[in-house]
Amino acid sequence: MTVSQQSRVEFDAEVTFRNGGSLSVRGFRLDSPTPELTDAEVADLLVRHLGLLMVGAVTVANRRMITEAHKGSRGVETERPPGRLVDLSHPIHHGMVTYPGLPAPEISDHLSRETSPSVYGPGTEFQIGRISMVANTGTYLDSPFHRYAGGTDLAGLPLERLADLDALVVRVAGDGLRAVDKAALLPFDVTGRAVLVHTGWDANWGTEAYFSGHPYLTADAAEWLVGQGAALVGIDSLNIDGTDGTDRPVHTALLAAGIPIVEHLRGLAELPADGFRFHAVPAPVVGFGTFPVRAYAVL
Repeated sequence: MTVSQQSRVEFDAEVTFRNGGSLSVRGFRLDSPTPELTDAEVADLLVRHLGLLMVGAVTVANRRMITEAHKGSRGVETERPPGRLVDLSHPIHHGMVTYPGLPAPEISDHLSRETSPSVYGPGTEFQIGRISMVANTGTYLDSPFHRYAGGTDLAGLPLERLADLDALVVRVAGDGLRAVDKAALLPFDVTGRAVLVHTGWDANWGTEAYFSGHPYLTADAAEWLVGQGAALVGIDSLNIDGTDGTDRPVHTALLAAGIPIVEHLRGLAELPADGFRFHAVPAPVVGFGTFPVRAYAVL
């Protein structure tokens, strides 16, 4: 069944189990397959979404339909325009600051259109640009070499780890918490997939607010992602690690396991929870651990 991405349901529920015990939820929200649902249909959605076993009975109360973008409830198929591309990278321009303390890119002409006719002949114009920048500019990918001297550099990363990856979005935007720990990841099957953490911090891009108080993953989240065999991890924030101190446990764990990292993503709010492909391919620079990417999703 396909759905409207604007229909969700909020409700209270009491679940009792055949082998004893119960579960209560208050103000719970789920994606809805139709603009209207009965209590029985909501009960079925709840059981499927949580993957509950040995359910005896589900009592639903205070049900109300709301208009809200889908978050990716399990058991509800989302209608998606086929083949649509979503750009997930920040454009790079002269003088922009990606990270405090790192120099901004300097973009200029190596050969301008005005001077090129003297090289190619009258009426023949080309522009050859020149850019001076650090590798950590814009939306970029970290390879293991970024953290480890013996790690795989950009040129050594196989395309299979960077392109056409089955992907999912973990939504934590608006929860008011900076640290994203393992508990936020547990509901997801991340094995062999690109895991994109949607914090909403990209809304601050280009302002001073972007550089402090940013969301990040915790060490236990990183260890769980390694243990589950994630293919790639990305975040729409200043850094995948907390930057209040000098430790970088998330970079340390993920890159040691050969899991590339993409930082400074944008536009994750435009993506469905899953069912799309992710691409983030840097130039294959030998002896580099980091480089900008044109990250995008194919729905």
